[in-house]
Amino acid sequence: MAQEARNTSVESTQRKRLLEVSWQDIDEPGAYVELGTGDLYRIPKEALLQGASPLVRKESSGASRLMQVSKNPFITNLEAKMICCEHNIEPNF
Repeated sequence: MAQEARNTSVESTQRKRLLEVSWQDIDEPGAYVELGTGDLYRIPKEALLQGASPLVRKESSGASRLMQVSKNPFITNLEAKMICCEHNIEPNF
């Protein structure tokens, strides 16, 4: 008697939503990808100290939207790219 083959997926069946913010709304450290360019920005906790000069400054005439791909600013490029691909974001790094 033939046995029925069963495949078990090791992939997560539920994807978490990524946080979408503007530059002004970044209030926690992490790795962020700019949606328009696909550029990766690593924002460490030191960059967010209240009363300190900003460590990241971007001047643009257009509004930039960023997606937080990780709360870890030191995520590997490969991991960040994989998360981007899972969320239909084209990475440029």
